Amino acid sequence: MKALLFGEILWDIIDSKPYIGGAPFNLAAHLTKMGLKSTLISSVGKDALGRKALKEVEKRSIDSTFIRIHPHLPTGIVEVSLDERGHPTYLIKENVAWDNIILDQDLADSSAKNKWEVFCFGTLAQRTKENREVLSQVISQVHPHQIFYDLNLRQNYYEKEWIEKSLCQCSIVKLNDREALIISELLFGQTLKQENLAELICQEYDLSIVCITHGKNGSSIYRNGKLE
Repeated sequence: MKALLFGEILWDIIDSKPYIGGAPFNLAAHLTKMGLKSTLISSVGKDALGRKALKEVEKRSIDSTFIRIHPHLPTGIVEVSLDERGHPTYLIKENVAWDNIILDQDLADSSAKNKWEVFCFGTLAQRTKENREVLSQVISQVHPHQIFYDLNLRQNYYEKEWIEKSLCQCSIVKLNDREALIISELLFGQTLKQENLAELICQEYDLSIVCITHGKNGSSIYRNGKLE
């Protein structure tokens, strides 16, 4: 099975130490570890952290064909602060390489050769108009069996319009308990029970699967609006 992913590669800076991250990168690494071939569409800077990120990509056997080195913007970082209870606060730096993902190769030709079964994307990388345009271009060129949308809401980097369009483009969506509350109000104007929210999302956006994660308490899978 082959997966194509779109979005951020970044470094979490904790106590001045960099740790590789970004939801699409992490998912690509996990899929590869499970035996799938993962290809990531992203950008890093022409800097030390960018070179280090590419080494991490290679180390995890992620296909870097569509990872570009941005000539001007730096590699993305997130400054992570921990409170006395160990709860993190994130400051996601703007105007970084993954804010301007460059697609300068014919993805349609590559798609015909690779036949990706699943395409994965999130919300954070859509915080720039440029990336939203590239994402639409990618979705129009690849024809996977499934399109997986990881809601992954961070800080204030989301808008109702982006989320609605993403839900219209995907077949599977994943969100957590906090995000379920947010989109319940944002999309439907009320606080819905999770089972009712999942049913409405499936109906309104014609999705096959809604996955709601509960941290250490596992997750709930709704197929065609019904809890499995």
